[in-house]
Order: sequence, then C-alpha cells, then structure tokens
Amino acid sequence: MKHTFIATLLAATIALPAYAADYTIIAPAAPGGGWDQTARSLQTALQQEKISGNVQVQNVPGAGGTIGLAQFSSQAAGNPNSLIVGGYVMVGAILTNKSPVTLKDVTPIARLTGEYEAVVVPAASEIKTMADLVAALKKDPGAVSWGGGSAGGTDHIAVGLIAKASGVDPTKINYVAFSGGGEALAAILGGQVTAGVSSYSEFESQVKSGTLRLLAVSSEKRIDGVDAPTLKEAGTDVIIQNWRMVAAAPGLSAEQVAAVTADFEKLHSSATWQETLKTKGWADTYLSGDAFKAQLEKDVSATEGILKDIGLVQ
Repeated sequence: MKHTFIATLLAATIALPAYAADYTIIAPAAPGGGWDQTARSLQTALQQEKISGNVQVQNVPGAGGTIGLAQFSSQAAGNPNSLIVGGYVMVGAILTNKSPVTLKDVTPIARLTGEYEAVVVPAASEIKTMADLVAALKKDPGAVSWGGGSAGGTDHIAVGLIAKASGVDPTKINYVAFSGGGEALAAILGGQVTAGVSSYSEFESQVKSGTLRLLAVSSEKRIDGVDAPTLKEAGTDVIIQNWRMVAAAPGLSAEQVAAVTADFEKLHSSATWQETLKTKGWADTYLSGDAFKAQLEKDVSATEGILKDIGLVQ
C-alpha cells in the first residue's frame, strides 16, 4: 500500500508542468502607465504560457522609475526571481534626477517593445491641428502646458524636441510631469493642461471614444490603423520612439542570467505575447544578450546628448 502511494505521488509529480521559478516584477511607476501595462502583460503571458507558475507585480512609483530602480538594485541583489521593467523614460530620469543608481546596477535581460509618442488635446479644445498647437507655442511658450510622464522621460524629451524643431527655446516649455499614466490622462481630459504627450496606447481608448483629439504621432511613417499624421508630416521634424525593457537583479551568476534570458526567449516567441503586442499596438523590438547591452550603452549616450541640447541636463 505504501509503495503504491509513493508511486502514485511520483507519477503525479512527473505529470506536473515544469515551471521555471516564480517571479516578482517591479513596475517602477503608478498603476495605469506603460510600465505597469508592460509588467502586467508579462505577468499574464508568463503564467498563461506556463513559463512561470506564479508571477506577482509590485508598483514602486516615483522620480521616473529611479526610486523603484534604487530599491530593486539594493533589495533584490542576487535574487534571480526578481525582475524590473524600465525603458527610455528611465534612461532620461536617471540623468535628470542625478540618480546614484543607474542601469549599470541591474542586469539587462531584453528590450521588449517599442512605441511611438502621440500628441493629444481634449475634444473640446480650440486646438484642431498640430499647426495650431505649434502656433500657440511660438506665440507664448509658457502659456502652453504639456502633460506627460516623469521629468526627463520620453514624453518630456518629445516636447523639448517639438519646441526645438519649431524654433522655440526648449527651456521655456511648460511641462507638467505625472508619475503615472492614469494621473496624466485625468489632467488632460480635465483640461488642466493644454496638450498631452505619451505613448499612443495610453490614449487609444479615449481617442477612439472621441474624448481626446489626436493631433500627430512621432513615427517616421503613418501607423496602420491610426488616423493621424506624423509630426514630420504635420510640419514638425521630430521622430522619437519609446522602448521598454526587462532587467534582472545585480549579482547573478552566468547560469542564472542564462535561465532568465531563456524564459524571455520563450515568452517572446509565444502566441500569448505576440497577441499582446498586436492588441496593445506595441512594436516588436525584441533584443537580448550582448546585442541589447551594446544598444543600451548607445541609447544612454545619445539620450544624454539630447537632454543637454534641450536644456534638461547641464
């Protein structure tokens, strides 16, 4: 009887799916924004594809992700089950906040997605086109308020580049930073700011419902299914793409890094993740390993140059 029980238990154990380690993913921003959406999409895909049996998401907002980054790098050191999402916004925030903790203090795993910026105004706004917005900006830069993500992030950089391309001193822009996409959206819809800038997916529902007017997108060419000109097409020569990544904790062994990377290789090729990319309108810019580390170094250097040009970093 005892042997039969043990044999049954072993058979049941063997029949269980071979999950990787459980993960905790830090979303270093408030709920509702791009990083939160990315973290929760990863949570769903990792579990549905049986790559991980249990994935938890924790929000640690503030200072363009640098608060969450600092907490993660110190508390998760050596833990292969801890992850953090980040991206282009964080690169800028590290520079503008003079953060002592940088992306060199974590273990980059993969660039996951890319997304273009969108410029919107409330549906009731007198501003009908990008040309109208630029005209108002030229007339009185300080009178045009822009709502977006954290200072020094993609949204802030985009506004600075729009100003620069329009012949306006970027240091004169009136940029209002919000720690989460939900807060920024509420301010834009409530008319507390003149215009809003963020990734298109964060505005898509409101644009389609007619509560926001989409003026332009920051892509090189028009985006399929999006009824709006590019900034360049609208007369403002700016192209900028936001990207998002996942990183592991510092202090991992080569074997641990390889195991986490393998999980994200599986995730990237999975049906669930590919469907998520389509649903969210995220471009598949997946890049991992040494190629991603090299690209990340280039992006950090280029971002520092842009921030100096538009006066956000000395």
